[in-house]
Amino acid sequence: MDRVQKEELVASMHRAFAETSMVVVAHYSGMTVAQLTDLRARMRESGARFQVTKNRLTRLALEGTDYEGLREMFTGPTAIAYSADPVAAAKTTVEFAKKNDKLVVVGGALGTQVLDAEGVKALASLPSLDELRARVIGLINAPATKLATVLQVPAGDLARVFAAYGEKGEAA
Repeated sequence: MDRVQKEELVASMHRAFAETSMVVVAHYSGMTVAQLTDLRARMRESGARFQVTKNRLTRLALEGTDYEGLREMFTGPTAIAYSADPVAAAKTTVEFAKKNDKLVVVGGALGTQVLDAEGVKALASLPSLDELRARVIGLINAPATKLATVLQVPAGDLARVFAAYGEKGEAA
């Protein structure tokens, strides 16, 4: 990789750090290409990205961003996961790490708040933004559904009473 390519990589990573709300740092030593490809596919499905990084270039890209506190985590074979959704990258990384012991979560950051591995795991246990939206819509929808059911019951009872009087009148 020549100097121009390195500068372009640092600039693109700097833009990615500026546009994201969550970064997870992990070590991937011993993972196969197939495992990394599987992890990348899962990240894309959840709206996150996973990237193997060069430590020195990543430290340069961190300068001037909210994630400068992560500099010390970049030692050894390091990769980052990041997303605009504060939970997606953490959740996908932690779930994959549970099944594959070669992926080790080192830490991460949520905005300017640096998290250790336990903090990332705690964040991963929270519901995603889409799950929260679905719950809110369900809560809003539930009273309307119950109201419609309650209003339909008396009308049905009234119709049965009229039907019974109608049948009684015909029989007489």
